[in-house]
Amino acid sequence: MGFRQHLPGIGTLLGVGVVARSIATLTGINDLVLAIVAGVLLGNLVGIPPWAARGIENHKLFLETGIVLLGASIAIEELIGAGPLVIALVIGTVAFGLLLVEAIARYGFGLHDRSASLLAAGTSICGVSAVAAVGQVVDARGDQLTYAAATIVLFDAITLVLYPFLGDLLGLSGREFGVWAGLSMFSTGPVAAAGFAHSAEAGQWATVTKLARNTLLGAVVVAYSLAYTTRKANDPGVKRLWLQFPKFLVGFLSVAAIANAGVLTSASLESIGRVSDWLFVLAFVGLGLEIRPARMRESGLTPIAIVLCAFCTISVVTLSVVRLLL
Repeated sequence: MGFRQHLPGIGTLLGVGVVARSIATLTGINDLVLAIVAGVLLGNLVGIPPWAARGIENHKLFLETGIVLLGASIAIEELIGAGPLVIALVIGTVAFGLLLVEAIARYGFGLHDRSASLLAAGTSICGVSAVAAVGQVVDARGDQLTYAAATIVLFDAITLVLYPFLGDLLGLSGREFGVWAGLSMFSTGPVAAAGFAHSAEAGQWATVTKLARNTLLGAVVVAYSLAYTTRKANDPGVKRLWLQFPKFLVGFLSVAAIANAGVLTSASLESIGRVSDWLFVLAFVGLGLEIRPARMRESGLTPIAIVLCAFCTISVVTLSVVRLLL
């Protein structure tokens, strides 16, 4: 009887999620952003009916499970195959990006809440997936996740068009352009698309470099979890840290280890990826249902300004380093 009480709410999440993914397929707009928007519209125009409330609360479980399964997409061999120079550039760029965005947000724009960490993760690792993963460990609000995700997607769209043009204008070789795009653009899809728009060689280097960046997601999420847990704890001992440590990260790392051990077929990994994608959609619909636009207006254009400043800096620095070393 208890589980049946959850079914109407889960069905609501699934129905809205199907609509969001269908529109995403037709328009090319990010499905997670559409899921949030659909949730916001439904939650504010219609409201959450009492019979669906209990099931909708499962969106947090769906998000955690999606993050666990996301570990299957982490390919350590891509990191190794990129070569020591590219690996060093990836690690350096991720560390630089995280610190830069945090510094710009907190000291340049006075944004001291969790939004700074969400923007830093999305900019430095793998876009919206990193926003969702870090948002879960820092207890970010739904409106903070929405603004961060929408900001990342906006820059994905801009850079997808801009980067191939700049690559031709600057006369970059396929390898130079691919590594530059892989280091400085945000999400995996736009990185690969921009790379192959330049050349086949650029597409291969862009994809490998970006996947190498993605492998650092687990380490960054763990680091943020420890940082925020220590900040909240009066006595940040080992036991206290473990009690407050999000256990789903153990699942994420375990799935990543299993996926890289070679015991799963490529078909199994693809199936896990599809399940993870759907769980993220359901979770983001639920997040959208909890959002009230009045709270989002408080941030204004600040997230966009922060990411713009950081992106321009990272793009110029990585381009200079790539042209110097490659």
